[in-house]
Amino acid sequence: MKLELRGITKRFGSLVANENVSLLVQPGEIHCLLGENGAGKSTLMNVLYGLYHADAGEILLDDKVVNFAGPGDAMAAGIGMVHQHFMLIPVFTVAENVILGHEPTKFGGVLDMAAARVKVREISDQFGFDLDPDAIVGDLPVGVQQRVEIVKALISNAQILIFDEPTAVLTPQETDELMAIMKALRERGTAIVFITHKLREVKEVADKITVLRLGKVVGEASPQESANELASMMVGRAVDLEIVKEPAKLGDASFVVSGLSALSHNGTKVLDDVSFEIHKGEILVIAGVQGNGQTELTEAILGLQYKATGSIKLNGEELLGKRVKQVLDMGVGFVPEDRTEDGLVADFTIAENLMLDRADRKPFVSGLNLRLAYLREFATKLVQQYDVRTQSIETKAGKLSGGNQQKVVLARELSRELKLFVASQPTRGLDVGSIEFVHEQIVKTRNSGLPVLIVATELDEAVQLGDRIAVMYRGKIVGIVPSTTPRQVLGQMMAGISA
Repeated sequence: MKLELRGITKRFGSLVANENVSLLVQPGEIHCLLGENGAGKSTLMNVLYGLYHADAGEILLDDKVVNFAGPGDAMAAGIGMVHQHFMLIPVFTVAENVILGHEPTKFGGVLDMAAARVKVREISDQFGFDLDPDAIVGDLPVGVQQRVEIVKALISNAQILIFDEPTAVLTPQETDELMAIMKALRERGTAIVFITHKLREVKEVADKITVLRLGKVVGEASPQESANELASMMVGRAVDLEIVKEPAKLGDASFVVSGLSALSHNGTKVLDDVSFEIHKGEILVIAGVQGNGQTELTEAILGLQYKATGSIKLNGEELLGKRVKQVLDMGVGFVPEDRTEDGLVADFTIAENLMLDRADRKPFVSGLNLRLAYLREFATKLVQQYDVRTQSIETKAGKLSGGNQQKVVLARELSRELKLFVASQPTRGLDVGSIEFVHEQIVKTRNSGLPVLIVATELDEAVQLGDRIAVMYRGKIVGIVPSTTPRQVLGQMMAGISA
């Protein structure tokens, strides 16, 4: 089945998410929709899938205009969608999840689970999915859950499949397996729309590439284009994707974590005997699929894990058991994984955000008075130094783009006198240009002689940025290896296999 979008426009109030977007996807073709976060990719596909209604434009299937009132209409027309965040019910079996919404029946309306199991096995065998129809979905690994999502789409005879950022929670091996599945579907004549911002994946499977920027189509490309050329199309300027850093000049192991364990609120162990050390002038990257204890680790360092045991020492001083303010005052700079919730106060100005955590001391205060002239001078200097794109230091932080918000957080943390720098997913949700800047600042911090701890879920970033990589799986450190370790080995570690 051929898919065509003509002049699709979608607005949310004054925000134009898609503007006059046209797209053609042929049967047996993997068409990559490439663009940064916020470029309008997912909005466009939600219009196609009937979740949103376009303000202008047409959707055509095999040259016939169609109108979808909702996802049910899209599915009935042969369109399936594999969402970034799986639409599965964890306590249901594979077969029960697959048939939701179109349950097979027999004898006047009785649910026919036997037929459902047979259908799941048929599709599973066709693509080598190895799915047990009676397995509880919540017990399955993430990569296998994604196969359940694909079977859900295929069981309704989908001839067009939309994959929306499908590799966000996969290990490298699971990503490779997904690429193989997509190629097999292509060989069977399925038309595939693959939404992503990961250039390596685009070059791996795409037959055709359409690039979106700020809601508009800015061009089409072939997978033969270099990664740098594709990145330039995405952001509108030349970008260097390679992280340039000299070999590490190691000092003492000034940051030492020993036997760190922690429990969740319901008593589940989220950190299990974690131990590592970081030298001055070194970047240690914590890698792994998100949700394996990385968040809890950074929280424990900062003093936010109240049920943690073990030891966290910085220059011989114990951090564990101290309050957040005490940890920060001891010289720990921290960039949280959610900048909007934990890194900034949205209703505060840029200037006010830049002095958070030290607004109670000199040089920002004199006696009981805030030194506004000093704050203006300080904020203006940092805005220029960190290239924060804003009309004024009085702009509310919540009005800034994601990249500029992250620059404000970095500027605040790196302008303090630090003994350790910790950043959790510091480039998540940023465009390629902002990522380049953040990487430069992290390397610069390492080169100044500080120990640096980075949490990264993107393996390419971990390999390029880290001097060493510690892989976490289910709250444990599986191993600590050089950044030159092959991707395949790192991927196995991310699945829990020791190096």
